[in-house]
Amino acid sequence: MTIVIAAGGTGGHLYPAVALVREFLRRDPATQALFVGTSRGLESKVLAHERFELALISAQPVMGKGLLGGMKGLCALPKSLWQCLKILRTKRTDLVIGVGGYTSPMVLLAAALTGVPRVILEPNARPGMANKAVGPFAQLVFLGFESAAASYTRSKVRVTGIPIRKAFLDSVQQSQENRKTFHLLIFGGSQGAKAINTAVIEGLPELMTQLPQLTVTHQTGESDQARVAEAYRRAGISAQVTPFLYDMPDELRQADLVVARAGAMTVAELTTCGKPAILIPLPSAIYNHQMQNAKVMEAAGAAVVLPQSALTGSTLARAVATILGDPARVQAMGAASLAMRRTDAAEVIVRECYALMKGQHDVGRSGREAGF
Repeated sequence: MTIVIAAGGTGGHLYPAVALVREFLRRDPATQALFVGTSRGLESKVLAHERFELALISAQPVMGKGLLGGMKGLCALPKSLWQCLKILRTKRTDLVIGVGGYTSPMVLLAAALTGVPRVILEPNARPGMANKAVGPFAQLVFLGFESAAASYTRSKVRVTGIPIRKAFLDSVQQSQENRKTFHLLIFGGSQGAKAINTAVIEGLPELMTQLPQLTVTHQTGESDQARVAEAYRRAGISAQVTPFLYDMPDELRQADLVVARAGAMTVAELTTCGKPAILIPLPSAIYNHQMQNAKVMEAAGAAVVLPQSALTGSTLARAVATILGDPARVQAMGAASLAMRRTDAAEVIVRECYALMKGQHDVGRSGREAGF
């Protein structure tokens, strides 16, 4: 069986897809998987590390890029569609999975034109434009949150949660009793976040005063590592400062509190590991979906939401110190986070996909044999 996955741009798109493909491989080691992406995002780096094949297409973003950028994105669509049709024909594809981002629409449209079974995975509490656009083409829609269901034909919807890599399942909250030192994990999404980095730098003196034994792991993004590392050195705080964290399961295992953006994948990983968090949603996210994700976790008592508009070094330092200064609260937030976790999403989605392919396989084969 051959699966083509349209997932690119950010770790929030890539890692649920990686977890899903690994579940297909666990069920059938002979499965062939090909990711479709562009040269603009993290695909090349992440998928090389995960040892998956990547095919590049010419797709460009349309939304949020202004008039000129949007026009360039629209002009790239015909070539991208032709490239996707060629990929599906050459690979004799049995299933297409779209996980959002601007690579998904043309891959899903190509699958619809050729009769290849096709599904989408929407991780966010509020769907992005790409997944909403391809909803009519998809035969099944797998959702991370029930709140996203209103955007799709109800008969297609399955609320499954978000596929999580197996390594996260061993990363469960630690007891906070009699703890004198704490470890803080900070990351601003897969590409870092300058606003968070700057607030951390500004808040380090206050944080050091209130939590002198604190240790930190901080993912900064490529462009900000040197600046942030120097700030920790000057503050005298023990910190691992890195552009990108590949082994996030291990990092979460060690963390007592997490400061992060609020992408759907981040929320899923935090709850799988039972970790409390301070969430700073990306304000420029289209449809403000990160704020919706964050509020779901806050409502459960597992996180504190700190809008970027209110983010300063002092507000962040106080929030961290207030939570870590109360071990009982850390414990309670961790328990609330763990109560939200769902660990069977990948298995449920794979089972549904096999059922779909069994019912649709002849349709897909007839499209490919017709030469599309």
